[in-house]
Amino acid sequence: MRKDIAKELASLCARNKDGSFATQADRANILHAAARTLQKAGYQNLAAASLKPKHVDVLLKHWQADGLATGTIKNRMAALRWWAEKVGKQNCVPRTNDAAGIARRSYVAKESKAQQLEPGTLAKIGHERLRVSMELQQAFGLRREEALKFQPGYATRSSTDAIELKASWCKGGRARTVPITTDYQREVLAKAAALAGKGSMIPPDKTYVAWLSTYKEATRTAGARKLHGLRHGYAQARFEALAGFRAPAAGGPSRADLTPEQRAIDLTVRLQISAELGHGREEVTAVYLGR
Repeated sequence: MRKDIAKELASLCARNKDGSFATQADRANILHAAARTLQKAGYQNLAAASLKPKHVDVLLKHWQADGLATGTIKNRMAALRWWAEKVGKQNCVPRTNDAAGIARRSYVAKESKAQQLEPGTLAKIGHERLRVSMELQQAFGLRREEALKFQPGYATRSSTDAIELKASWCKGGRARTVPITTDYQREVLAKAAALAGKGSMIPPDKTYVAWLSTYKEATRTAGARKLHGLRHGYAQARFEALAGFRAPAAGGPSRADLTPEQRAIDLTVRLQISAELGHGREEVTAVYLGR
């Protein structure tokens, strides 16, 4: 019987629901694309359980030839390791990225990746709930999943000065609060409340997975890709507001150029921003703010 590796991998993903909905969806998309790449490379009758090191090598060379970012390749390798584990072929995939010859990723921003939503871009988004979710990403530095699952009634139940994010919305199940400090934030919250009330930004007749797919297609069509840059924008704006000077990635002084007093401020502000973004370590802020 002829094998269809794409269908087999889709079935494997459906049976093994590891991670969040977003993680599952991203993994399924990566493995589907990998299956099609292998088929185009001549492996037309490959079974999922027949994974070999040569297949991994084909995929890795294909991704590198396409000029994919180091972080993107590492995410795809993680999906391959998941596949290998599920079919008992762990030894087919290098255990580390160093062993696979993948360069180390730089976690210090060399230039600003901050984004802002343009009115013209928002106007191209046909769903009002999606437009407001995108504004929530910008106003509060939320991740995509957090903005889509956002419940305005829950988020503002305890305070008028901060929003409360439920653990089930957040990466790693880490609940957190984010301060409300601007009129824009309050305007966005009012829009969200008018649309969703005590419900979430996901329409009542949609699942998260279906709505995430709608979000991806709508933002792709509108040319609003890689909206993680909105978190960078939030982090840099918060840094300047709290520290009184710009972050290095936004054109401010590097840590080496700061006075001892400024260095103390820099550390305190970075710790606060790390908490607001849902990270537990100050080091992570270098991705958004530079050094």
